[in-house]
Amino acid sequence: MSVGEQLNDVLSRIRDGEAASNRVAGSVSLVAVSKTFDADAIRPVIDAGQRIFGENRVQEAQGKWPELKAETSGIELHLIGPLQSNKAADAVALFDVIETIDREKIARAIAAEIARQSKPVRLYVQVNTGLEPQKAGIAPDDTVTFVTLCRETIGIPIEGLMCIPPADENPGPHFALLARLAGRCGLDKLSMGMSGDFDVAVQFGATSVRVGSAIFGAR
Repeated sequence: MSVGEQLNDVLSRIRDGEAASNRVAGSVSLVAVSKTFDADAIRPVIDAGQRIFGENRVQEAQGKWPELKAETSGIELHLIGPLQSNKAADAVALFDVIETIDREKIARAIAAEIARQSKPVRLYVQVNTGLEPQKAGIAPDDTVTFVTLCRETIGIPIEGLMCIPPADENPGPHFALLARLAGRCGLDKLSMGMSGDFDVAVQFGATSVRVGSAIFGAR
């Protein structure tokens, strides 16, 4: 299949999942993960109608997205990879959504750049639901306190939570945990689910899914 056909297949599966879970059609948005793919590989997906994309690295995104954003209006770019505080200025300048806030230093750096650049950026807290030492994200038990710190002390508007479950575990319990934590934080946005498990994520209440290889092909 072409990338356009693969995109439409993913969108169809999302809509089917919404219907099967008695959710409102269109309540789940698709973030097409374009990391490692160059501008020429991304343009056909844009041409097929996709407008929301995700990238893992600030520097890689800087090499292709300013041009792509200039070519097409309405692009929404998400940072879905770990962020270092020395990249906060570049991240705020380029991205519309940062999904990987996971420690106070990053939260304060982002807050300072949002104020300095006078640019609104939507923010998510990444939760390490599997407590994997090699993976970014705040511990589940610390999530409510951290979200409160971000909102009330640092003054940044967290709108949702994000997670990446362990690759070798059933993702369902991790998605359920994220949904419970979001409820305790008073948040209604859940970024969860990737190419191998986004159907499950829709069932557990994802409001956005991050899908790369099922659209673009193997990296």
